[in-house]
Amino acid sequence: MIQTKESIYSTVEDLRDLIIQVNDYIHDNPELGHQEFKAVELLTSTLADHGFQVEKEVAGLPTAFTATYQNKQGGPVIGLLCEYDALEGLGHGCGHNLQASSITGAAIALRNNLGELPARIIVYGTPAEETTSGKVPMAEAGLFDCLDVALMMHGGDRTTVDGKSLAINSVEFVFEGKASHAAVAPEQGISALDAVLLTFNGIEYLREHVRSDVKIHGIITDGGTAPNIVPERAEAKFLIRAADRAYLDTVVERVYNVARGAALAVGAKLTIHEGKALDNKLNVQRLNDLLLENARLAGAREITPPRQSTGSTDFSTVTHRVPGACLRVSFVPFGVSNHTRDWVEAGKSEDGHAAIIAAAKAIAATSYDLITKPDVLKEIQKEFLVAKGSRLP
Repeated sequence: MIQTKESIYSTVEDLRDLIIQVNDYIHDNPELGHQEFKAVELLTSTLADHGFQVEKEVAGLPTAFTATYQNKQGGPVIGLLCEYDALEGLGHGCGHNLQASSITGAAIALRNNLGELPARIIVYGTPAEETTSGKVPMAEAGLFDCLDVALMMHGGDRTTVDGKSLAINSVEFVFEGKASHAAVAPEQGISALDAVLLTFNGIEYLREHVRSDVKIHGIITDGGTAPNIVPERAEAKFLIRAADRAYLDTVVERVYNVARGAALAVGAKLTIHEGKALDNKLNVQRLNDLLLENARLAGAREITPPRQSTGSTDFSTVTHRVPGACLRVSFVPFGVSNHTRDWVEAGKSEDGHAAIIAAAKAIAATSYDLITKPDVLKEIQKEFLVAKGSRLP
């Protein structure tokens, strides 16, 4: 059994070249959701070479996987989650190359330092975070239910933890009207585009009468074919967010009613296509504190309290099943947003490499604490039950 975390840090340093090679390869070979075959092949072969048992295509997803290492019998079960999909037209503007490489390094470093400690480490390859959210079907398949704790990493403009996230629904409104000549016989037409524009206007009025945490943003994906033809078909996509699922459900229905009213106003037919729906994250502060303290010990830079402004994540689905925390590690200047060219360019920079090494140390060390300190693990699990609203004995 190791006596301190120093041997974990030393092992990560020994793995430095491997971790950076994984990071840079995934960065230079960006793949969209459910098409991340190169990334999956590299990650699974690397983990298999270090004693992990790999299962591919889990939950029926072609680029999802688990890699498991069982040390002795029993012990805590620690899940380490990574993403590896890129953004269309941009590449790794969300830094998922950092996740995949640092989690792989953390898993191997932890595995190599367990000694006689009973524990199970499961690395989860979770595809398509940017689009259809692979963690959702993986959670529905029960893949995370065996865990005591789930940990994840993300790049950032500061080192912090996610104290919260927003619940989100995505929706597409398709309006069908009637085409006609816009100058000769406009009275014979029914403009589907008018219904889209009325929907946008109605949502603007709705914003005044919802809570301040609600965010609604949309785009027109089809507005017609020519200005002299009354548009017979028009489409718009929206993302609707709020701090909690219960309130978001009421807002979503009000947005739907805006679209229904717009269709009625112009005489168009409306079809609603519902997309992904993610819950808000359940926060376990004891786990967040432990993770952030280990980030400090690992030498991560720009450590701050959790961000006040946040988005949505499919990791929230996992946190409704088991205690979970995500460490964000600084690798770009403060204030630089993700989904930008700046993030792509920093992904294999010296700062990017420093971030993945610090993250691998912090994630592995936190996992070690959870394995060796049963009282801490019990505190975390008790707080998780409170967050879920369960009754405690």
